[in-house]
Amino acid sequence: MAKKKTEQKAWPEKWHEVNPGCMVFAAGNAANTKTGSWKSQRPVWDNAKCIKCGICYIFCPEACIQDTQDGFYEANLDYCKGCGICAHECWPGAIVMREEEE
Repeated sequence: MAKKKTEQKAWPEKWHEVNPGCMVFAAGNAANTKTGSWKSQRPVWDNAKCIKCGICYIFCPEACIQDTQDGFYEANLDYCKGCGICAHECWPGAIVMREEEE
């Protein structure tokens, strides 16, 4: 007798259904979460200071930073939530956070 095909586990609907450790059920699902314009700050790169190390790319929790054709980096602001981790981890100081109104 053939086994039933296992169903993909859905995201928990209630707090008591969340597994300890907050397991992510669908890898890469951050790509489905556009933040749009609700962020208060956005990262701005100074390519004169950037050494193209990719630390901002590695530490971005939203995976919104992409490399450009010339090797520098930029954030897709549709997915950036303005957390500032990229600017905090950028040791050459090439990234600063600017208010959205500027």
